[in-house]
This record gives sequence, structure tokens and C-alpha cells, in this order.
Amino acid sequence: MNNRITHYILAINVAFLFACNPVYRASSVQYKDYQVLNLQKDSFLQVMLQPYADSVNSSMNAVIAQLAVDVDKRQPESTLGNLMADAMKVIGEKYYKTTIDASFVNYGGIRIPSVKAGTITRGKVFEMMPFDNIIVLQKLKGTVLKEFLDHVAGRGGWPVSGITMQIKNKKAENIMIGGKVLDLNAVYTIANSDYVANGGDDCAMLRTIPQLNNGFLFRDALIEYFTSFGKEGKPITMTIQNRVTNAQ
Repeated sequence: MNNRITHYILAINVAFLFACNPVYRASSVQYKDYQVLNLQKDSFLQVMLQPYADSVNSSMNAVIAQLAVDVDKRQPESTLGNLMADAMKVIGEKYYKTTIDASFVNYGGIRIPSVKAGTITRGKVFEMMPFDNIIVLQKLKGTVLKEFLDHVAGRGGWPVSGITMQIKNKKAENIMIGGKVLDLNAVYTIANSDYVANGGDDCAMLRTIPQLNNGFLFRDALIEYFTSFGKEGKPITMTIQNRVTNAQ
């Protein structure tokens, strides 16, 4: 059987900020997928690439935290989803230096069904979030946020942090943000992936809303959030908290 190797060519457009201490971050990422069919292994290439493979394997196998309980991906709410949404909110507030009212994780973007209790490696985070999505902030009027939440409800419920709601007839009801009832005339700061903010997964209501984008990857936020528990010697745990429920 042929060995199939998939190569990803990564093109990164870099935003250059000219200042006394310039900081460079990727402002956008584009992919092109090439598939190469090898009939035979090339011993020269194997020897040449081995140091790089060893380095990648060492990085991916690095333990960053301990998970106290099994977590999984479900709808309308899940323990794995809660952890990921909390990571987006906590780390997003740190790097944007502002309060985030609510954060959301695209349910389909979570690419792993569950994680067993025990060690969490850097590679496991790459499994749950293989995409190079960037955390972006948007300021939404309550009416637009309600439209977005109705869309989330129609999709069966996504992981959220900072917000609770019920799903009834594929619409969002009893919405609470920061413990307060949603105000349709207020303006809220929400965090999303750039994929969703740019209209992905049919989120057209967000596409024209201005974004704050500092190029920080959601996957890096997950690694930093989980690592913070590891540094404190605290195992990570999570329960279902009725953030998103189906109305009876």
C-alpha cells in the first residue's frame, strides 16, 4: 500500500509594526494542501528529516497539565467545551487587556470527542484544535447578539463562557450575561474565532462587525490556560454548569 503523506504549505502574512520595540504577529494564515504519494522510503531524506521529527515529537509529547476528570464534547453543553470557552475568555482578556462579556467556541471546530483523565500534552491540544484560528473581539449590540445566539441555538448549542441560555424551538431564551438579563440596547464585548467572526458556519450577522485582532491563536490560548494549572500544581476539572440547556 502506498504511503500517503500530506504536506501543508503555510503562508503567513506578517503585520509589521514599526516602533521602538517592534512586535511581529501573523495577521492572517493561508493554507494549500499538497498530497504526495511515495512508493519507497528515501533513506537520505529519512536521515535528513529525523532531527526535525525528533524535535517535533519532543514538543508534542511535553506534558503541560493534569486532567482530574474525563471531559467530552456534547450538545447543548459539554465539559470539554466549557474548558475551551473559559480558556478563550480568560486568555483573551489577558492579551486584549479588557473585559470580555462572553466567549464562544464553534462546536464543529472541536476535533476530538473526549479527553481522558490524566496527563494533557501539547499534542493533545493540537488534536482538539488543529486549526490556526485567531481569537478576535467584537462589540455587538444586544439585538445582534440575540440574532447570533438564536443561530447558536439553531445549531444545537455551542460552548460558551460568561453567558447562560436555554434553547426552545431552536431559539435562545432566558439569556443571562454576567448574571444579568440580556439588554437588547446594550453593547457587549464578545470573543470568537476569526473563522466565526468572518461569517463562518453561516454567522453572517457577524461578518460586517469591526474586529479587534492581535493575531493570538486560540490553540496557543488553550495551551497557556492549561499550562497555568500545571504551573500551580492544580489538576484541571470541569462539570456541567447548565450554561446552555434545552427548555422543558
